[in-house]
Amino acid sequence: MGMLSLPGFLSCGKKKDFNLTNEKDAHSSDSDENSERGNWSNKGDYLLSMVGYAVGLGNVWRFPYLTYQNGGAFEVKFWTVNAAQPTQLHMEHKEAFSVQKFYWCELGAFLIPYTLMLALAGLPLFFMECSLGQFASLGPVSIWRILPLFQGVGITMVIISTFVTIYYNVIIAYALYYLFASFQKVLPWSDCFSWADEFCSKTRIVSDCNTTLHGKIIHANYSFITSNNLTCINGTINYKPVQFPSEQYWNKVALQRSSGLDETGRIVWYLALCLLLSWMIVGAALFKGIKSSGKVVYFTALFPYVILLILLVRGATLEGALDGIEYYIGRQSNITKLMEAEVWKDAATQIFYSLSVAWGGLVALSSYNKFHNNCYSDAILVCVTNCVTSIFAGFAIFSILGHMAFVSERPVSEVVDSGFDLAFVAYPEALSKLPVSPLWSFLFFFMLLLLGLDSQFATIETLTTTIQDIYPKVMKKLRMPVTLGLCTLLFFLGLICVTQAGIYWVNLIDHFCAGWGILIAAVLEIIGIIYIYGGNRFIEDIEMMIGKKSCLFWLWWRMCWFFITPVLLMTILVWSLVTFSRPSYGSVLYPTWGTAVGWCMIIFCVIWIPIVAIVKIVKAEGNLIQRIVSCCRPAANWGPYLECHRGERYSHIVDPKKKKEHEIPTVSAVVYKQQ
Repeated sequence: MGMLSLPGFLSCGKKKDFNLTNEKDAHSSDSDENSERGNWSNKGDYLLSMVGYAVGLGNVWRFPYLTYQNGGAFEVKFWTVNAAQPTQLHMEHKEAFSVQKFYWCELGAFLIPYTLMLALAGLPLFFMECSLGQFASLGPVSIWRILPLFQGVGITMVIISTFVTIYYNVIIAYALYYLFASFQKVLPWSDCFSWADEFCSKTRIVSDCNTTLHGKIIHANYSFITSNNLTCINGTINYKPVQFPSEQYWNKVALQRSSGLDETGRIVWYLALCLLLSWMIVGAALFKGIKSSGKVVYFTALFPYVILLILLVRGATLEGALDGIEYYIGRQSNITKLMEAEVWKDAATQIFYSLSVAWGGLVALSSYNKFHNNCYSDAILVCVTNCVTSIFAGFAIFSILGHMAFVSERPVSEVVDSGFDLAFVAYPEALSKLPVSPLWSFLFFFMLLLLGLDSQFATIETLTTTIQDIYPKVMKKLRMPVTLGLCTLLFFLGLICVTQAGIYWVNLIDHFCAGWGILIAAVLEIIGIIYIYGGNRFIEDIEMMIGKKSCLFWLWWRMCWFFITPVLLMTILVWSLVTFSRPSYGSVLYPTWGTAVGWCMIIFCVIWIPIVAIVKIVKAEGNLIQRIVSCCRPAANWGPYLECHRGERYSHIVDPKKKKEHEIPTVSAVVYKQQ
């Protein structure tokens, strides 16, 4: 049928018996353990790639807002002591002072469920996917040799990643546009310039209020108040609905936003050029696969921490910064919020999406590890780093938002936002009020650019890894053209997202594809591996890589994998479906056909799960029950990629040339030895 097949007897080390061409594959080197697929040059490349993949824009623009909204990150308590009335604490420390404040911190209302969800759902799934990819050295589609009936789950992951990578690079293009716009002496969104309308204002504008005139309290508009030198009575002031310059700049200049999804408008040419540039950066970083991207991440993954630290130090020195931080951490954390289901749902979804589980990227990146790499310690390190980064980013964000609230004479709650409104409206507005504002603006958007690129590298690597597993001979010879061709195709698909209605399409794809599809894939993934393939068998596979562990060591993971994590994922999925509401962007509701398009996208993503399952059953042999049972067993070619790692448990894997196994897409490998 013309299908390409993987070589069966693969040697360890530098042996090259199965090289198909004399050309050297840029994806592998002489020092690689797996000369066919290649390995990470060193562990640092892998860890930083994983950190870059997990730590993304959501850590900066979503986690801090959720923390503030749901009760704070820490509970900060303090009391004041007067030296005239010494306490036992004074006596113990023999301190000589008149007044002293003492502070201590406890976990706040939001960090409690956030930490629990990390331990119960995020980390177990993260560890599972890292172990799965490393064990078989395969990408998210071919890895389902472990359970052929569920191979459609892998296809779903790849398709969702494709949708997400289209709009994610558009967000990077937004960051690039603002980055270039920062190279001006005066930031273009710092004031209401020629593009602004009458609703644009840097400060609140009083509309009307109550005042006292001739001994009577009257209600009058503000122009009457000022013309008669009157004063508004406190608590009676009404303000006009105004917009910050940064908000109008975002909508009128950067996006040239239309009235809705119905009005597509024209392509915004400068956003299209920024999108092209972002795809050129991604293609340049990935032209040699992990060998090139593994070096780039030393800068793109680490430098954002330097920028966050700079922003935090600068923000902490500003007036009003303490007010912003107190809003973030919750000076008096509202522990009663733990009784609200919404808080737990927000914590679970933030952990789930922040760690990028069930997208296929963790499996793809881990598939290039050496077989005996300690994926257990790697999973814990990356997950903890991701969560600490989220908390740290919150301090940098809220310190400067606190200053913005102070300058504009507004409460912090009125300037805080999440998502696009935080990244491209609230924070740029705050930065425009700082001395040397172009410098701080450049640093912030450069940080967003790097955070986005890291995640994008891993997502594209997921797609190229899938292609490599299906067509290894093609990728060995044509990796660079295939990668560049893929980036070019995705660029053209993303052009609709840089039209005047582009932001509506970005929001629509994010609302549908990055939600239920991933949850469905995650639920089926853990059910298939733990309940059908067998959780204990999977643990034995992991022990082949990291060594034998005690029953006590696996107790926690068994509890999570067999019960807690599946239940949590099902709860989140059901909750999301029950609380579904029509997508909207700000106050703009989507038309019915737009919602229908969203449902079509998610159906297109998940429909491959039943389709592939049916095709597998049809291609199997025997009656219906026998066919289903056959497809629920690992494929004949399931096991460690290299022969030297298979040991006695997988010694049955032999030359693939004798027989082909029904896999979709067909990736022939090895079959059981005939007795």
